[in-house]
Amino acid sequence: MAITSANQLELLQTAEAVAREKMIDPDLVIQAMEDSLARAAKSRYGAELDIRVKIDRKTGRATFARIRTVTDEAEIENHHAQITIKQAKQYKADPEIGDEIIDEVPPVDLGRIAAQSAKQVILQKVREAERDRQFEEFKDRKGSIINGMVKREEYGNIIVDIGRGEAILRRNEKIGRESYRPNDRIRCYIKDVRREPRGPQVFLSRTDPQFMAELFKMEVPEIYDGIIEIKAVARDPGSRAKIAVISYDNSIDPVGACVGMRGSRVQAVVNELQGEKIDIIPWNQDQATFLVNALQPAEVSKVVIDDDAGKIEVVVPDEQLSLAIGRRGQNVRLASQLTALDIDIMTESDESARRQAEFTERTNLFMETLDIDEMMAQLLVSEGFTNLEEVAYVEADELLSIDGFDEGTANELQARARDHLEAANKKAMDNARALGLEDSLAEFEGLTPQMLEALAKDDIKTLEDFATCADWELAGGWTTENGQRKKDEGVLEAFDVSLEEAQTMVMTARVLLGWVDPTELEAEAPEAEEEDEE
Repeated sequence: MAITSANQLELLQTAEAVAREKMIDPDLVIQAMEDSLARAAKSRYGAELDIRVKIDRKTGRATFARIRTVTDEAEIENHHAQITIKQAKQYKADPEIGDEIIDEVPPVDLGRIAAQSAKQVILQKVREAERDRQFEEFKDRKGSIINGMVKREEYGNIIVDIGRGEAILRRNEKIGRESYRPNDRIRCYIKDVRREPRGPQVFLSRTDPQFMAELFKMEVPEIYDGIIEIKAVARDPGSRAKIAVISYDNSIDPVGACVGMRGSRVQAVVNELQGEKIDIIPWNQDQATFLVNALQPAEVSKVVIDDDAGKIEVVVPDEQLSLAIGRRGQNVRLASQLTALDIDIMTESDESARRQAEFTERTNLFMETLDIDEMMAQLLVSEGFTNLEEVAYVEADELLSIDGFDEGTANELQARARDHLEAANKKAMDNARALGLEDSLAEFEGLTPQMLEALAKDDIKTLEDFATCADWELAGGWTTENGQRKKDEGVLEAFDVSLEEAQTMVMTARVLLGWVDPTELEAEAPEAEEEDEE
């Protein structure tokens, strides 16, 4: 097959036909033809030559050219594709390094093998262009709902025809045990669009929480218009779900709008989700109020939030415990996902028992350390005293305000508390010294003898050791691994040292050692304050 005037226009017609069929730019097809002809020419003239082909976009005429690049004589590696300045002067008046010398060569006569090779190059280029088009089309549709038609099933995964390509609905992204047959209509959520070696892959989902959110957006005009916002979604696909909504218009009830007249709107979503039961909950900025709503239909007696641990304790009446937990823990699990908090549920009787145990423990502490009777110890606990430090260093008037406490009793209690604390401090410091604690750390301001003992037991014995610690290593913290919150124990966590306090102490130690310039810290402080204000 030779590229002659008889079939020059046929090249352009073929390119346009392929481009129309594959819905890609005709110029991409012509570029593929140019690459294929260049490859065929190289097999004819020599693979070491730089042969390029240019097809005229109007006439279809293919021009074959040999390219040689002007290169410094010492750097020439391929004499067939490179040329020295001296040699280039035969073709150009003032050649420079990097110039290209172009010589037109006769068109090649494509044999059967070369023609087949050219065809393969064109098909490959067209496939790549088609994949790029598909990726560009669907990458911006990630996070939206798409309708498709089931083509086939492969190992439990559903291949879906989505118009200009195919997508995959993996078996773990299907709701329950739902099954599909070829040509069934299906509605899915575009979870991800990725480039892969075999081409762009569109991954669908029917179990993603955002699938339900998008369905509500389609059914509830107020959500689409932004009057109502979906703040959080939690799902147990095919079984139960919770969705938190808020209205920015006081005249519109967010829950009622999502339910619709006689439940028409929510029922449409339920039908699409294979009968999944949906609880629509009003979102509230107050975490405790929001959680009470999220645990419906169970009643909540009390909520205690631990911000540092990211946990929340919920107290419910004894008869409400099973309702609050739900079948197989479903209700509390969904509420936890909705609020992004770890939830501990206990009954009122459990909480009462715990409070009684704490009361007894503190009573015994005061009885043993202060050498007082049970009634006096109980009086201290009832007035809110929790440890010896509070008794030892509180204003005397607070002790005198307790019924039955006179000035002599108050002074004696404080003296005993201080004596016990001093003895405990001396013992802790002696233990720390015995473990190898050095003066550089012992004299550091802000660390009690008990803290120094705990640090020494953890092999932190010098100021340098202390300065290399991270704040969470001292105060403790939480990390998330595989979706599960994991507790990181801190060396000083038992002494109620916060992350901020730990960070301040560590930075102070680094300044004392000369590791950090204090002026830099002063410059950073105003910036941090400005960010907090914003």
